[in-house]
Amino acid sequence: MAFLIDSFLLFIAESILEQAQTEFMNEEAVRRELRELYENLESGRIAEEEFEKKEEELVRRLEEIEEYKKEIEEAA
Repeated sequence: MAFLIDSFLLFIAESILEQAQTEFMNEEAVRRELRELYENLESGRIAEEEFEKKEEELVRRLEEIEEYKKEIEEAA
């Protein structure tokens, strides 16, 4: 019985990890967020300081996605 519970918990953890990786590695979603961020800055909905902070985070995510994709290609 404990084995089944452990297996089930492992399955759930792996599923959550896979979903999180998929969402985090969604390059198009990050680019869309970046476009929206620029629109918000241009329209005055956010301040320059907030823009810079969020832009840095999104650019970093794009770099991480690019690096991850390179690692996957090299491993294949």
